Amino acid sequence: MLLKVAEMSGWQARTQREGEALGLGFARYKNKGAWCAAVAQVEVQQDIRVRRVWLAVDVGRVVHADGVRNQLEGGAIQTVSWCLKEAVQFDRTRVTSDTWGAYPILRFSEVPPVEIALVDRPQEKSLGAGEPTHGPLAAAIANALASATGVRLRDMPFTWDRLRQAALAA
Repeated sequence: MLLKVAEMSGWQARTQREGEALGLGFARYKNKGAWCAAVAQVEVQQDIRVRRVWLAVDVGRVVHADGVRNQLEGGAIQTVSWCLKEAVQFDRTRVTSDTWGAYPILRFSEVPPVEIALVDRPQEKSLGAGEPTHGPLAAAIANALASATGVRLRDMPFTWDRLRQAALAA
């Protein structure tokens, strides 16, 4: 899967441009579920954006490929939103993001293209495709951000303010 996602993303031929990088992540969901290798292309200019996502995923037996791809794509978009936007907002006394409109989430205009390669192993049981993207893609985004900026963020969401604070503290 690592070789497949590297091939899909052009990992070997990548060139580093200022403020842009690829990052890689890989994991097995809860040590017994689906395997996922992820590459994220991150751009840091006036804000932090995930420009593209590649996934290679082994879910065991693939029963309905289109359904599996839909689950993986949804998980990838949710992960990007968690990594870049989502956080409960507070003031000194209460939660202030207490409506859907006040809670920060990824906008449609910010959703990156997601390319998916499935590894079908029909001799194995199906492993599920609802959540295996979360850990590896979050790692890929964090790794791309560190590669693009030289600053490692360890708390989500990865925001411009957190990046600036971490750079000034280094």
